[in-house]
Amino acid sequence: MLIVANRLWSPRSIKLLVKPISCNLTTTGSPPQPPPDAAIADLVLKTDSQTLTRTLEKYPVQWTPDLVDRVLKILWNHGPKALQFFKSLDHHLTYAHASSSFDHAVDIAGRLRDYKTLWTLVARMRTRRLGPNPKTFAIITERYVAAGKPDRAIKIFFSMHEQGCVQDLNSFNTILDVLCKSKRVEMADNKLFRVFRGRFRADTVSYNIMANGWCLIKRTPKALEVLKEMAKRGLNPTMNTYNILLKGFFRAGQIKEAWEFFLQMKKRKCEIDVVTYTTVVHGFGVAGEVRKAQRVFDEMIGEGVLPSVATYNAFIQVLCKKDNVDNAISAFEEMLRKGYMPNSTTYNVLIRGLCHVGRMKKAMEFMERMKDHECEPNVQTYNVVIRYLRDAEEIEKSLNVFEKMRDVNCLPNLDTYNILISAMFVRKKSDDMLVAGKLLIEMVEREFLPRKFTFNRVLDGLFLTGNQDFAKEILILQSRCGRLPRRLQL
Repeated sequence: MLIVANRLWSPRSIKLLVKPISCNLTTTGSPPQPPPDAAIADLVLKTDSQTLTRTLEKYPVQWTPDLVDRVLKILWNHGPKALQFFKSLDHHLTYAHASSSFDHAVDIAGRLRDYKTLWTLVARMRTRRLGPNPKTFAIITERYVAAGKPDRAIKIFFSMHEQGCVQDLNSFNTILDVLCKSKRVEMADNKLFRVFRGRFRADTVSYNIMANGWCLIKRTPKALEVLKEMAKRGLNPTMNTYNILLKGFFRAGQIKEAWEFFLQMKKRKCEIDVVTYTTVVHGFGVAGEVRKAQRVFDEMIGEGVLPSVATYNAFIQVLCKKDNVDNAISAFEEMLRKGYMPNSTTYNVLIRGLCHVGRMKKAMEFMERMKDHECEPNVQTYNVVIRYLRDAEEIEKSLNVFEKMRDVNCLPNLDTYNILISAMFVRKKSDDMLVAGKLLIEMVEREFLPRKFTFNRVLDGLFLTGNQDFAKEILILQSRCGRLPRRLQL
């Protein structure tokens, strides 16, 4: 609990500054008891770090690796608390962490760029003979690449054996994949693939990864060279190879070439699968050729290739973006009639489409329907709805959706905070500036680093609305975060 501008404040006090209104997200009757993982995650968030170990020791539950992994996933967007939970449970008298939980903790530490904690966890894994294993190193290299340290990731790959994990073809393919998916295919090609493909005996998977890397940066001629090189080395392309190239043509905007490649696949009697058809449906749709996308969708059914949920997701997205959201809803209902189970992606695509055309009430109805298909709204769902409510200047509703998000233990991420803080400047009211300041503080407590622009904007808003005392506290916070305040000009 913080003392802010001479008053007590907790995250829940945001509710006090807005008038509660209905936004079709309420439930009737007694609320159901949360599952154990959600209840534990909520307990961790509310418990002081100094007493967390003792609290978990007394908590009436049978600790298992699966339960711990689920709690860590729920706490994903609150990395510091997730690591506190992991470290506190490490002292439990009757429970010992499994390698899967260590991998989750390593991943969270890497995402926070807390490399000291990351390598401490790796050392602890070795001490307990739980690893590190190839999956651990895949996580580590991916986090270093995401942080803009690809050279360090390559060095880690070559030092795996020093940690008791020998490099093999699978780990070689993993580091190639990590680099290529981050659009560093040239680095992967020059520093790894061309130098070490002989040593690791690069296989079809290796070549597919490289082809996909070139396609991701829209250099399809280089991807075709990879295909030719495969043939020279006696490796047969797979359907995955062809699907990668087909998707590459569409991604590069080479619609004619993509269609000709698809026709060549049919002419050569390739066993065209649901992935191929989904790629073509999505590719034509993104290019604005909705009727062609519809014809290919109908053709696949005629050819006896059953659409997958991913196919419907692609088709619904096409209809939302390039056609009519009502047609997208019709496709969704058809999907249900045929016995398909929509997932969170299906709902998110449709909810975004409804929000985009201003049908917020209908979008919220679909949020409620998600539970009928065993998928809860996730942080992306909430962010979309909050963003469009902000754009519609429905500020109270956006805050109510944010509170609903808390109630179901869906933790906000950096985007959530940025959207809400920007929403507080729509009306330029004094109370809204207080909420913006409180969201900024909560952001920092959760180890999200606001941009200097965000700090300065909140500061200006507080000063201009007469909240000078609170503004001074934000100035102190800004200095602690290394976002040094500039001279204020009021």
